[in-house]
Amino acid sequence: MKEADVKPNWHVVNAEGMILGRLATEVALVLMGKHRPQYTPNVMSGDCVIITNAEKIKVTGNKLAAKTLRRWSGYPGGLRVRTYESIMASKPELVVEEAVIRMLPRGRLGRRIRRNLRVLKGNTHDHSAQQPATLDFPNARR
Repeated sequence: MKEADVKPNWHVVNAEGMILGRLATEVALVLMGKHRPQYTPNVMSGDCVIITNAEKIKVTGNKLAAKTLRRWSGYPGGLRVRTYESIMASKPELVVEEAVIRMLPRGRLGRRIRRNLRVLKGNTHDHSAQQPATLDFPNARR
């Protein structure tokens, strides 16, 4: 299969009340194109996904206080560590985006797939021209 044969569809997912990890796995599969019968691992065959209401996502257990995102500048003493709790207070879309991105392949194709993900705070998005279809993942609401 060639990349020119694939026409990506747009999907919108309302993350309100969904569990972070369960949502991230489902979205990663759609971004990679594994939901299509003509999936090819070396071809960009996935769809575009818009996730709304990132601030209303659920994180189970004690992960809000215990789980951290780490960023290292490359210099000694340059490690920045933030808990999910502090990130959710300021920029909740970062938590959702990082969870999905870490489930995508690393490398050239993975970097291209990342561009098809939009994570937004709030319920509105400005991609109505693409006519996105609503995606619902019932397993992510447990």
